[in-house]
Amino acid sequence: MTRYVITRLFGAFAVLVVVSVVVFSLLHLAPGDPAVIIAGADADQATVDRIRSDLGLDRSLTAQYFDWVRQLCTGHLGTSYTLGQPISSLIAQRLPGTLQLTVAATLVMTVFGLLTGVVLATTRSRVLRWVIDQLSTLSLALPPFVSGVVLIFFFAVLWRVLPSGGDASLLDTPASSIRRLILPAVAMALPAIPVVARLLATEIRRNLDQEYVLTALAKGAGRRRITWRHVLPNSLGPAVLELAIRIGHLLGGAVVAEAIFARAGLGSLLVQAVQTRDYRLAQVLLLLAIAAAIVIQLLSELLIARMDPRVRLGGKA
Repeated sequence: MTRYVITRLFGAFAVLVVVSVVVFSLLHLAPGDPAVIIAGADADQATVDRIRSDLGLDRSLTAQYFDWVRQLCTGHLGTSYTLGQPISSLIAQRLPGTLQLTVAATLVMTVFGLLTGVVLATTRSRVLRWVIDQLSTLSLALPPFVSGVVLIFFFAVLWRVLPSGGDASLLDTPASSIRRLILPAVAMALPAIPVVARLLATEIRRNLDQEYVLTALAKGAGRRRITWRHVLPNSLGPAVLELAIRIGHLLGGAVVAEAIFARAGLGSLLVQAVQTRDYRLAQVLLLLAIAAAIVIQLLSELLIARMDPRVRLGGKA
């Protein structure tokens, strides 16, 4: 177990190093010059050159990269080129909104994904299975930007039961904040729900055919009790891993959801940074999102080992 954790930490570190190089290179190779954007369209070349020199953009890419890494290692994220504010302050301002949205979407995805999977695996109604299959296909086919618009049309425009977007403080006005989270959270979670449900349903069906289940049924134990107390915990592994992977996707999907539902979060901040060629801000946000996805993946694997004693991380199953 310890060896596995150490190995995974080294692997995660190596991935972060490679990702940092790729992110840094791609952003700097993209067309556009932040010095020109900052100086304005009417600025002369001398002004542009001075701004480029002040920002350190006239140095080689290798020197800029190692300078950026050195700053990250010392905890100094730098200052946004275009906004003129410390990047740490910008992240602190926008992070709560993105975390609220991601947590809400994760709850929707987890609750409905697991419940749908259990129903799909245990129901004997062909009609109900057919309905779930059709809804799952529709949910998979609709990307968040389409489902978001559809949800806004029905629930905010046609029926007027939920707000179409915007932000509200969860501490000051919790009811308003939760109501504004429902539509974007559902839009983000919809494509993941059928995937989680089908993985869980497949695993439950496989476990229902195991010898320990057949023995318990032969001794008179109730099928429902066996399913919830024994089969379900032993079937959660693939679904939990998929949930962890999907949480990383939700962080990326926040960009689309925040744009559609007019929410101020890290996703909208990243879009603004890319549009204005704010390299330093975009680099930190991308690296932060990837680091969060790696941590979530590692924690999910440890959680699977905790839930299922048959798993032996770093050893033989």
